[in-house]
Amino acid sequence: MRKRMHQVLLVVILNAGVLASAQHKAISTPDAPKAIGPYSQAIEAGKVLFLAGQIAIDPKTQQFNVDASIEDQTRQTLENLKAVLAANHMTMRDVVSATVFMKDLREFAKMNTVYATYFKEIPPARATVQVAGLPKDAKIEISLIAMPALAPRHEDFQPPLPSR
Repeated sequence: MRKRMHQVLLVVILNAGVLASAQHKAISTPDAPKAIGPYSQAIEAGKVLFLAGQIAIDPKTQQFNVDASIEDQTRQTLENLKAVLAANHMTMRDVVSATVFMKDLREFAKMNTVYATYFKEIPPARATVQVAGLPKDAKIEISLIAMPALAPRHEDFQPPLPSR
């Protein structure tokens, strides 16, 4: 694990110079909710993918269920992010950093149980903070940073689960 972290840090450092002159490319997919403001679902800069924060909007209906449990909102949010990653031929294994915004940190353990099922092998670095409010009164919002793994793993690619 330590070797992988060192490899990731080395790639981040090497990409830093590339990012300064890299072309920015917007990544978009109909398999994730449409942006509800003036932002992209993700931006690719060099080999790094910056994913905008997602909440638990159903991408098929563009509806949000404010009464859904923290577990259901976490699951839908991560499925939305997984769809954006897939649009750029990446998986959850490519995620190196996550930022989790929660309305109520007393629900952290419930969120964490679902979150852990998406990052089994090498969980990304993560910050989790409680906020006063989120769009549509969501209980959780998550944003990610991803980079392709150093070795190709095409056999690991799995498309996101279909929305309900």
